[in-house]
Amino acid sequence: MRKEALDYILVRSSVPIAIGRDLANNPCLKSPVSNLISQISHLKSVPREQRIVLHHTFTIMNGTVLRSTGSWYTVLLENRQRLECRIKGQFRIKGLNVKNTNPIAVGDHVEVETDERDGTGTIVKLYDRKNYIIRRSTNLSKQTHIIAANIDCAYVMATLIEPRTSTGFIDRFLVTAEAYSIPAGVIFNKRDLLDEELIDYVNQLVQLYESLGYACHFLSSFDKDGVEQLRAVMQGKVNLISGHSGVGKSTLINAIEPALDLRTGEISEAHNKGKHTTTFAEMFEMSGGSGNPGFIIDTPGIKEFGIIDVEKEELSHFFPEMRARFNQCKFDDCLHHHEPGCAVRKAVDEGHIALTRYDCYLGILTGEELKKEYED
Repeated sequence: MRKEALDYILVRSSVPIAIGRDLANNPCLKSPVSNLISQISHLKSVPREQRIVLHHTFTIMNGTVLRSTGSWYTVLLENRQRLECRIKGQFRIKGLNVKNTNPIAVGDHVEVETDERDGTGTIVKLYDRKNYIIRRSTNLSKQTHIIAANIDCAYVMATLIEPRTSTGFIDRFLVTAEAYSIPAGVIFNKRDLLDEELIDYVNQLVQLYESLGYACHFLSSFDKDGVEQLRAVMQGKVNLISGHSGVGKSTLINAIEPALDLRTGEISEAHNKGKHTTTFAEMFEMSGGSGNPGFIIDTPGIKEFGIIDVEKEELSHFFPEMRARFNQCKFDDCLHHHEPGCAVRKAVDEGHIALTRYDCYLGILTGEELKKEYED
């Protein structure tokens, strides 16, 4: 939507006066309209040589945030152009009960006011999010960082070596996705580096997570084994990929979209952990497809994944295998810890619920996982 052109008449050494074709609807007019008449009368007494006339045209458009660097945001506009924008005023996130460090996130749908004078824009409105995923900020406070918003599927990328991803990290990511109603999946990478024993172990993990309803992919982004199958699943969706530094997120995205040529890093020999090469979350448009080709969100490496804003009584709701047994427990408020007649504990004893998953649940429930995530 293109706004009416406005003529601003500025008076040197005086109060700025704005006049145009539509004074009442002038968004830049801060004085009451009743005062404008007297200001215009005052203008008549100002010599012409002291007047400066400026012509300012701007456009209101919708767009999607592709990249956030803290103070600047790259927005993909509805006309397919990209625009560097700042934000206007303070944005409060509806439904978020803890303080967040970033009001605008990658994937957000926004309204932008473009400024043709310098080719930049201002984000003036944030549309409601269908979902978002967050992580704890880098300190022990309750501050959070919104990783991305409006996601169709969130994948946690895991490797067994170089570096090693624990099942606890995978489970905490999946619990967070469940808590924010985001479909999730697991990508096991670096198949080319594994021996037969480790391949069998990954296949067992794939079987476990698929039985819980999570989409799994076991691939090698290096030799592109399994990449095309994943690409086909991602087509037409907004896909987020998260995980430790060094698991191969950027390498995988390069394999899916070679034209991007994202920078990748190597593993630190001293700590066997990846070096950070992605500094800010960024969303990339996929090629091909009709109408909506899909997007991939690359995220900075996350050391650990903490559970935020989840009550103890709600925690088991985000473990599908426990959720299915709610009505079988003796007590309605059962926390599945030490209560008698607990159907979840019985299922663990009988091997119907994986011990690793139950241990992760207890760790989050008792707070041990929170301590652990900052000790690793």
